[in-house]
Amino acid sequence: MEQQEYAVGATRVAAGRTDGRTGGAGRGTAAAVLAVRGSGSGSGSDSDSGSAAEAAVDGVAEGSADGPQGAAEGLSPDPGLLRLAHWFAAATPGTADDLCTASFGLYSARHLGAAAEPADPAVSWWHGPTAHAAVPRAREARTEGGLRRARRDAAALPVVRSGAKPGRPGRHRRQELGRELPDPLRELQDRSAEELPEAERRIAARLLLAHPLVTASGPHADGFPLIRRHRDWLTERFDTLLGYRLTVGPWHARLCKAGLGPGAVRRLEHPATGAPFTPAGYAQLALALALLVDAPEQLRYGRLLEAMRAAAPDLAPDPPALGMALAALAEWQVLGELSADPADPAGPVDPAFVLTVDRELARAVPVGPPGLADSAADLIRRAAEAEPATAVRRLLAETPAVLAADLPEDRRAWLAEHRLSGPAALAEFLGLETELRAEGVALLDPAAELTDLALPGTGTLAQAALLLVEQLVEEVRPLPGEPGEGDVPIPDALIDGLLGDIADDHGLPTRYLADRTALRRDALDLLHGLGLITPTPRTTWLLRPPAARYAPAPDLHPTPSTGRHSRPTPPPATREGLRA
Repeated sequence: MEQQEYAVGATRVAAGRTDGRTGGAGRGTAAAVLAVRGSGSGSGSDSDSGSAAEAAVDGVAEGSADGPQGAAEGLSPDPGLLRLAHWFAAATPGTADDLCTASFGLYSARHLGAAAEPADPAVSWWHGPTAHAAVPRAREARTEGGLRRARRDAAALPVVRSGAKPGRPGRHRRQELGRELPDPLRELQDRSAEELPEAERRIAARLLLAHPLVTASGPHADGFPLIRRHRDWLTERFDTLLGYRLTVGPWHARLCKAGLGPGAVRRLEHPATGAPFTPAGYAQLALALALLVDAPEQLRYGRLLEAMRAAAPDLAPDPPALGMALAALAEWQVLGELSADPADPAGPVDPAFVLTVDRELARAVPVGPPGLADSAADLIRRAAEAEPATAVRRLLAETPAVLAADLPEDRRAWLAEHRLSGPAALAEFLGLETELRAEGVALLDPAAELTDLALPGTGTLAQAALLLVEQLVEEVRPLPGEPGEGDVPIPDALIDGLLGDIADDHGLPTRYLADRTALRRDALDLLHGLGLITPTPRTTWLLRPPAARYAPAPDLHPTPSTGRHSRPTPPPATREGLRA
């Protein structure tokens, strides 16, 4: 009965918690997803909870006399996570992103939008039908506050806003958009009794693939009962299809995703500002986790800082980097609410500020012990290892498109042999559509929910990026009859010229009008994240075949453009050939 009440999101008050939990690891807690330490250090038992409570009384009582040396006592770092922190600090930005993906696996699936268009699977994306969605040609009104990010708000993903935590969102929670968002749970109201379990399972699976850590009182708590109700089926399907381990307890569900290998173009961002994590931010995140996995439930901020300095003197806390780390931990509910001062973007600065720590969630964040790897590169490689069938299915489930040319020989052979059955099983499991082309396969999400980046999407940047990619396709894609199953180089001058035309012909925020370099950087970053372009070692770009699905539809009444920044308009015959 108790589990049933919690599963439907009932709110209780016990020992100061609004979700009914009583200690650092919680009452009735299932085994942690990953015991970072050995069996002798913090298993979430009753004695462990008792010692945590005693430590809380000793460590954060008003007027405690512990000095700098005593502040670090009782907080010993996990050696594997401490090692990971040093790897982050020494990594380049791209490697640090890949290392985060491999060690935490808290990334969302990413899929292209727009419905699949019927076509012969042997046809190239370059010459196949377009899934073009027209971009408004009128100037867009500029809004105060600058750019509306193309990155989707968390509430727009395949989940619903939670009713388990009434009141305003947390300080580090991105504000809800002022528009009605799709609510996938509404479709359950229209299902028959026979269809209901299948619909619930699909919603739960999509939720976990978008948010691998779901809590009973977090922003996606409304979907948590579905995960608990179908946990046995979901556990079996995720294991069979993707080799992912799913652990569901009374308070949280954790889908342990694998890494995506080097160059995965996934990164953590500040939950409120969207600023990308730096290697220093990742290092502070891993270092804080190394201490929080065995921390008391109530911990003074000053004590945590002293423990971090004692554990890694060479990783001195940098306020902005530490602020990003604490914001991410609060977003994952490892930490409770941070400083209430909105003018303090770096998090709590008063050493007496008391942090609320959830050890169970802290232990659920890492998905693999770094101690098994010899280096950061070795950990990234190990996390992405899998037999061919599982490896290809993971790419299909997590990435916008899988091109055969990008795969090793064994995985390419599996994809060729299971070109129909492999993607179809995942499409059925996740409610996606399959698009087969000569170069590879894409699983599409026309609802644009199961993705952290959207194209087509709302906002100035998304529309500018869509305009850019459609014009790049029109300019450089191979003509019909020409070989066209590979990437095509993009002249730098063409990118700059097209972006200049877009800036002239469409309303852009003041930031982009004043800084064309920022427009170029952000638009190319979005297209790169969606796998539509890829960089070369010489810092130029290649247009990838899936970009051609956004080719412009024929326009019988084109709107004149200034063309000040573009190369001369091609002859009519050539232009018509490109549009064919």
